[in-house]
Amino acid sequence: MNITEKILAHTSVWEKLSNTKSPLVLYGTGNGADIVLDIFEKLNINLSAICASDGFVRKRTFRGFEVESITDVKERLTDPIFCLSFASSIPEVMDKIKELNPLVPVVPVFGKGCIDRDFLILNKEKIDAAYSLLDKKSKSIFENILTFEFTGELSYLLETESSRKEALVDLLGLTNKEHYADLGAYRGDTVEELIELCGGFERIYAFEPDKKTFAKLCDNLKNLDNISFYPNALWNTNTALNFSGGGGRQSAINKEGYEVEAVALDSILGDKKVTYIKADVEGAEKEALEGMSRFLKEQKPKLCISAYHRNADIFELILQIHRINPNYKIHLRHHPYIPAWDTNIYAL
Repeated sequence: MNITEKILAHTSVWEKLSNTKSPLVLYGTGNGADIVLDIFEKLNINLSAICASDGFVRKRTFRGFEVESITDVKERLTDPIFCLSFASSIPEVMDKIKELNPLVPVVPVFGKGCIDRDFLILNKEKIDAAYSLLDKKSKSIFENILTFEFTGELSYLLETESSRKEALVDLLGLTNKEHYADLGAYRGDTVEELIELCGGFERIYAFEPDKKTFAKLCDNLKNLDNISFYPNALWNTNTALNFSGGGGRQSAINKEGYEVEAVALDSILGDKKVTYIKADVEGAEKEALEGMSRFLKEQKPKLCISAYHRNADIFELILQIHRINPNYKIHLRHHPYIPAWDTNIYAL
């Protein structure tokens, strides 16, 4: 039995929700909840209530339901099944989620569809091929994350957690001598993390296309030497793209946004030395990798590539890195986040 067949032996979260006789309760409101409810309607899955954490209810409605507290829902309904529809890395919030132990009907940050039976069957060859490129620990993480996303069972995800220090220092072996290209530098948090873990750096190239966030990035890191700031999106060529900003972590390339200059890393950094690249570019990782292929072939920098924005990222991006440079040793890690956000490919 190969890895895909092993995952398919489970019951999917959507099959569970379609067949249960228990009352279903959506936990959370917002964009994720809207997407989950749209799939519920498509699959004729009946919902009994929508809830928020006690203390965060604030008398309101969402999609025709009065938003209740978890406590009130538990008192009103018999043996409800809670379905999580938001993401968090805040320890206190994650503890509450673990205590509730909801099903997690995973939907992508970007793109459409879900990781259901048809998705796994359609992508079986790619999933199996990506799995074969990983070391033993990464294979276990890969299997558990896909099993979590297919079944909605939180226990599989929790088995995969490890610290960022383990990945960046112990696995990649980052030091204070890095020439670091930070693609999606946000407000400078990953630059500060590198300095904290490694004690410094040689050179940093920080890219952030969101206007408001870019201003904060420059202000937060203004006292650092040997750092260059670029207000650009990353792509596979130099071009103009529309970008939906707003200062949040889900700013992204979007047809309805304002125009930004997108660049290929190979082009804008030319022959500069790069020893480490982090790419968290909100669903544009495929194009960003295409645009840095010369660096990957010629300099083989250490990589940290986000692998959770789109349903297929976890296997497509592994295969893409291997195609560009088969000499990379590819690893997978998931850092504490529910659902499987902050799942990254580490390569060296």
